[in-house]
Amino acid sequence: MPKTVVGLFEKPDLVDGVVREIEALGFPRIEVHTLTEPATFEVTGVMSFPRIEFEVEVGRALARIGATNAESQVYLDGLGRGGALVFATGSDEQVDAAAKIMNQHGAVGIEENIGSEPQMPGIVRENITPIRDRPVQAGRIQVSGSGAVFFVW
Repeated sequence: MPKTVVGLFEKPDLVDGVVREIEALGFPRIEVHTLTEPATFEVTGVMSFPRIEFEVEVGRALARIGATNAESQVYLDGLGRGGALVFATGSDEQVDAAAKIMNQHGAVGIEENIGSEPQMPGIVRENITPIRDRPVQAGRIQVSGSGAVFFVW
């Protein structure tokens, strides 16, 4: 069963160093991905809504690995504020090591340890529906006190 760790970084200039360290663990480049919001969105037609299309595509990708709608929204908000996401997929040992690297470089925690509503400093979450289940649920593992989140899919 594939396991993916996702880290949200408020400072995208950190991401290149994080990716280099993760690849040094033996991750194939195809299993390490980064994502930032495009500076501009190309309009492809009269009914084109490129920003919305980007958000829907990212939301679908996050849902495929087990992220909740609320988590996806926090990630999208982080991207919209100029942040970056790093994804690494591999074995349990590899993703554990990748998460450690992400956390050492300041991956932003999106959940408080005492609750399960996603948190990110400076993000207003007025329209996010709170999660009403345990912080650890099928498909997602939040490690207490860390920023990186594991998704098993």
